[in-house]
Amino acid sequence: MTSETYRRISAPFRGRPSALRLLRLCNKAVPLICYVLYPALLLWALWARDPRFLRLLLVPAVSFFLLSLFRRWRNSPRPYEVLDIHPLIPRNKKGESFPSRHVFSVSVIAMTWLWVCPPVGAALWVLAAVLAWARVTAGIHFPKDVLAGAAVGLTAGLLGYWAL
Repeated sequence: MTSETYRRISAPFRGRPSALRLLRLCNKAVPLICYVLYPALLLWALWARDPRFLRLLLVPAVSFFLLSLFRRWRNSPRPYEVLDIHPLIPRNKKGESFPSRHVFSVSVIAMTWLWVCPPVGAALWVLAAVLAWARVTAGIHFPKDVLAGAAVGLTAGLLGYWAL
């Protein structure tokens, strides 16, 4: 992505307070929805004594830990660090852009729900796409960051729930 590409995709939100509020709402609300639904699923599985509980807990936790280690090791810069841009969602964080941990988290939670309740999982995949779009449009991730985050979440879910 170049500075010019970013300016084109972010242009509809600049100088439009309501559009900018919507973008920022997507960036905050999507993770919040997932971070409420995931513990709710764990509580339900624990209460119901569902034999899948341990996998529901460990697949996202282990993959989140491994992804975080990789991000720290890789330490890729964010778009606003290398391009001449001003992100629509102000951030002070440096590095650790690849892969997007927000998009990964929503994706692995979507896979977790997909394993237990496919309609909820499918809806969460739609939200993962919305979040990926918002984070690229806001200038806090490159497209490769969000695509990799989604791919790692998908892979973690496939390996953790269907392959093992």
